[in-house]
Amino acid sequence: MTDAPAGPRLLGPADVRRLAAELDLRPTKQRGQNFVIDPNTVRRIVRDSGITADDVVLEVGPGLGSLTLALLEVARRVVAVEVDPLLAGLLPATVAEHAPGHADRFEVVLADAMTVTELPGPAPTALVANLPYNVSVPVLIHLLGLLPSLERGLVMVQAEVADRLAAPPGSKTYGVPSVKAAWFADVRRAGAVGRNVFWPAPNVDSGLVAWTRREPPLTTASRDQVFAVVDAAFGQRRKQVRAALRGLAGPAEAATAALEAAGVDPTARGEVLAVEDFARIAEGLFADGRVVPERG
Repeated sequence: MTDAPAGPRLLGPADVRRLAAELDLRPTKQRGQNFVIDPNTVRRIVRDSGITADDVVLEVGPGLGSLTLALLEVARRVVAVEVDPLLAGLLPATVAEHAPGHADRFEVVLADAMTVTELPGPAPTALVANLPYNVSVPVLIHLLGLLPSLERGLVMVQAEVADRLAAPPGSKTYGVPSVKAAWFADVRRAGAVGRNVFWPAPNVDSGLVAWTRREPPLTTASRDQVFAVVDAAFGQRRKQVRAALRGLAGPAEAATAALEAAGVDPTARGEVLAVEDFARIAEGLFADGRVVPERG
């Protein structure tokens, strides 16, 4: 009988600063680099994510490896996507040093999570990450669309973004992130994280967002078509959806007809419409086979 490998030794403040010094690393705001220095915080994230020994976990922006090590303690495998070559290069050595018995469960991919198109190994079942705050929403939406194998996740983002992602129709924070996230999943706020668990400390509060995959609305419209309608409807907040869709639909009569066919009041505002409403509107707008305008 062989002994089970010792659990990973998590990073504390001194470890994080030592690893940063080895790289002569100056955390940059451009890449949203704020590294977690509190082991209790990463343990909490892993616990609240609900991952098990059966999960293949995708992590984005692993940085110096604080959350990575905690994930390796539980998951069957962890694949980390890191855009910074210095950080990506150091991570395997950190895992080998702090979690030698778990190193075979880990792989790092040097890539931009906003444009990555494939990952090595088994399909990931969960996304658990401290997402770079400046690109958190596009990264999350891209990965949810790219990887239908993702069943659930827990991500740390800026508190304001967490509110938007989890907002229901009609609330003050409801907008494009809320609708697009709802296309893929049931999303909820899962707690707050203090600034003092990071180095350097950010000048914004952080929040946790949990989600569980669900089927998208039943519709003949494509996801790109629905998302084009969402982008247009929120392009000018507080504008009646009939007017907001004019650039997408053409004549005002076309927008009005599509809205009425969808059972949506043309004078309503995008802030009160659910993802299912946007799907029905897209069906009407693109029923003639027009191609959706390319999104930037």
